[in-house]
Amino acid sequence: MDKDTFEEYLENRYRDQITWYDNKSVFNENCFRRLQWGTIILSAMTPVLIAISFGTSNDYVKWIPIITSVFVAVFASAQKAFKFEENWINYRTTCETLKKEIHLYEAGLGEYSTTEDREALFVQRVEGLISRENTLWLVTSQRSENGHKTLVEP
Repeated sequence: MDKDTFEEYLENRYRDQITWYDNKSVFNENCFRRLQWGTIILSAMTPVLIAISFGTSNDYVKWIPIITSVFVAVFASAQKAFKFEENWINYRTTCETLKKEIHLYEAGLGEYSTTEDREALFVQRVEGLISRENTLWLVTSQRSENGHKTLVEP
């Protein structure tokens, strides 16, 4: 692979993929943490709100624990349905692995020390990492209704 083609690959594919995985990782981490904290806080508050509502005749106060319980159910369901934690970890792992690959290439370590075409090997390894993550995403996304993974051939 010639140097110009390789530089174009680095700029238009490799760095773009690192940015994409990094952004998606941060987004999924933020969603996961917000939903998790919301679930924890509202779950802890609900019994206290129930106890408080027993001591009041105000009908509006009695609705507050019901509303918090609904939010707990929605937050927990959203975490399960959208798999923010799993996506966060998968995207972060792929992003960091892609970042590591350029260092191996530049230092000429591992397989890069014995190959004649380091650029072609780099492209092949990067595309393999991206393909592996795509397969992992597919497996994660294709959960059956009972929570078991559906087998998908890589």
